[in-house]
Amino acid sequence: MSSPAVSVESLVREFKGGIRAVDGLDLQVEEGEIYGFLGPNGAGKTTTVRILTTLLRPTSGSARVAGHDVVSEADKVRRSIGVALQEAAIDPLMTGRELLQMQGALHGLKRPAARERGTTLLERVGLVEAADRRVGGYSGGMRRRLDLALALVHRPDVLFLDEPTTGLDITSRTALWREVRALNDEGTTVFLTTQYLEEAEQLADRVGIIAGGGLVAEGTPADLKGRVGKPTVHVLVGSAEAAARARTALGRLGEVQAEDRAIPGLVALPAPDGNGSLAPVVRVLDEEHIEVESIEVKSPTLDDVFLAVTGSKLEGADGA
Repeated sequence: MSSPAVSVESLVREFKGGIRAVDGLDLQVEEGEIYGFLGPNGAGKTTTVRILTTLLRPTSGSARVAGHDVVSEADKVRRSIGVALQEAAIDPLMTGRELLQMQGALHGLKRPAARERGTTLLERVGLVEAADRRVGGYSGGMRRRLDLALALVHRPDVLFLDEPTTGLDITSRTALWREVRALNDEGTTVFLTTQYLEEAEQLADRVGIIAGGGLVAEGTPADLKGRVGKPTVHVLVGSAEAAARARTALGRLGEVQAEDRAIPGLVALPAPDGNGSLAPVVRVLDEEHIEVESIEVKSPTLDDVFLAVTGSKLEGADGA
């Protein structure tokens, strides 16, 4: 049986003043997974990633990446990972092609191999036409795609992406998602930190939520959402009087939720069959001649999960 791609046990990182940014963290990422790592500001997310990528030493505990200890085998870890961090420094006076060839040389590729690898990656991330332009003139989306290409030069086993689509428009974001999925399909393990819950839901096989330096929830997006609630049918009618009639009628199908005083025309009840629960609801409302403004099935979101386990919304969630 293969070892996990990332394994963290009782990880602690203290800073001056006894502040524990990471406090006894345990997590495991299997080979071939896309693992979404979420947390509010100050939760220890960035510190964890910096430890896993050998940029910061832990105070205690252990972490292994691609089978190598991040402290005693830091060089082996660095050869096994690709890293695209938000604060990565890129010389704006160099071209994309020059940067990729330089990255190849740093990883020990001879000049012809570095040139060939750079050309392949430029094609992969859609930057062929901009390859010989200075990076200082790249858009945000182009720069993030170049970051990804630079992280892939040496064909890493584990790819760390730190908020890869922050600030990008939806077209650029979707293109980057597509590339991340393709890399994962080829066997690359992806450790993804993001402030967009939609991104985690679209990409991640499993999600871990960190708060106060420790993991407070972990599981597939579907499992996590199932823990905080079930789907419900939301019926919106035009008046409080119509809502009262709807509550009485729909009570025959299931327990109607308490009245929402903020939205007097809203009636909600369980939807055990998801969208399949709509038909009987519509039939009852039609039989009672209750006019409806809208009707839909609503399911819990990762935003609901995040709020439930951390007590706050994730920055950037509303903009996703």
